[in-house]
Amino acid sequence: MNPAIQAFNQKLSPQEAEIGDFLTHFISEKLPEASCKIWHAIPVWFIHENPIVGYSSLKKGILLLFWSGQSFEENPLEAIGKFKAAGIYFQNVQDIPVQDLTNWLQKSKTIQWDYKNLVKRKGVLERLNVNN
Repeated sequence: MNPAIQAFNQKLSPQEAEIGDFLTHFISEKLPEASCKIWHAIPVWFIHENPIVGYSSLKKGILLLFWSGQSFEENPLEAIGKFKAAGIYFQNVQDIPVQDLTNWLQKSKTIQWDYKNLVKRKGVLERLNVNN
């Protein structure tokens, strides 16, 4: 596990740390081509420097966020923010729908919006043509 992400998880409550550890291992296994690091104070996985998925600790629980998740057209992912992100909250590791998570991670490889160049494009988000 990435030492910075491990340190992030160690600062969480035991219940949240269990979720964080599970997500870290699961995401890294399903997205071996992705790099991961702490970005904007949370663990995030990137493909070609484009943020794909990450998680954070919020009052409602651990939020698993997919930067292009609104385009997955999947329930129970909920729209978050003003761009294309969508996410889901977990309070327990048993709440994580493993088959859905597998599907969402697969979609995150092929359905991507170009967040990497968002500033350069002055806030205009463009869909990437990804052939995986």
